[in-house]
Amino acid sequence: MIQRTPASIEARESSQRPATGTATLQIPEPRPDWQKLMSNAITSPEELLKRLGLPVEPWLKGARAGHGLFPVRVPEPFVQRMQPGNPNDPLLRQVLPLIEESHQEPGFVRDPLGEDDAIQTTGLIRKYRSRALLMVTGHCAINCRYCFRRHFPYGEHRLSPDDRHEVINTLTASPEINEVIFSGGDPLAANDRLLAQWAELLDTVPHLRRLRIHSRLPVVIPQRVNDSLLKWLSESRLQKVLVVHINHPAELDQATRQALSRLREAGVTLLNQSVILKGVNDSTDTLAQLSETLFEAGVMPYYLHAFDPVEGAHHFAVNDDRAKALVRELMEQLPGFLVPKLVRELPGAASKTPLL
Repeated sequence: MIQRTPASIEARESSQRPATGTATLQIPEPRPDWQKLMSNAITSPEELLKRLGLPVEPWLKGARAGHGLFPVRVPEPFVQRMQPGNPNDPLLRQVLPLIEESHQEPGFVRDPLGEDDAIQTTGLIRKYRSRALLMVTGHCAINCRYCFRRHFPYGEHRLSPDDRHEVINTLTASPEINEVIFSGGDPLAANDRLLAQWAELLDTVPHLRRLRIHSRLPVVIPQRVNDSLLKWLSESRLQKVLVVHINHPAELDQATRQALSRLREAGVTLLNQSVILKGVNDSTDTLAQLSETLFEAGVMPYYLHAFDPVEGAHHFAVNDDRAKALVRELMEQLPGFLVPKLVRELPGAASKTPLL
């Protein structure tokens, strides 16, 4: 059954079109600080090495090789938390390409979660019965070297205004779906006008209860949490959940804590998901400190993801036995509510698969 566009959306879109025969002077709005920081992100391995005072040798050759496969992108606020001169800094390790990325390893594939088979309509991925994932944008503020979507064909799933209505029709015809997840890329890399339009459309689907947002932006560019973001979040009738992605306690600086505090004050539930990464957080002390630091910042530890075997990132892999041992040690050190669930996402499974 064809669903009509909600009247309020039709009226707004109509009002945004200039009347025939009239000329309208459009005065561009100044770009928010967070967009300027995204635009000015470091985008070359040479610049990243120079910024951190690291020698060209032995890093540049491998960094260039990895950069050719998956471009470097690191915003300045994240770089400021790195230790200059330390090539093993856990934040730098997440973003600096290495020669290993150009090596082919058996079992490491371009689509480790089988998402190509889960696409329901343009931009809408349906893996689980009650949740649907919406690819709001293919853009990211930061390119993490271990990203399981580093090969995702974002250009084939770009959402047009017509696609928005197809998505809403699909959701409306699926009463078992009660939660939509904004994903990407990073959904908060989209501007607030677009996100507010999506939120307004989702509000018209009566059986939706929650809007979940998976984003790294409040961490890597805390300035992203501004008044316009909080405004449309507070206006939606849906319960809001923001799942941030923090792998190491050093990622939480004062500006990030303040951004997270503003989100909490706006009624947003904050959770964290991490990926277990060799050389970044594969120690009990680091994971315990991460959970404690998150909780102090008002964020609940949620998931610790076993590594997804994505092509080009095998050097981050921690085997499952080691991951299980780390979580067992965490259980001895921390109260249960601070121990994230160790899970693996398997293609075609009805849910995340617990490893303990």
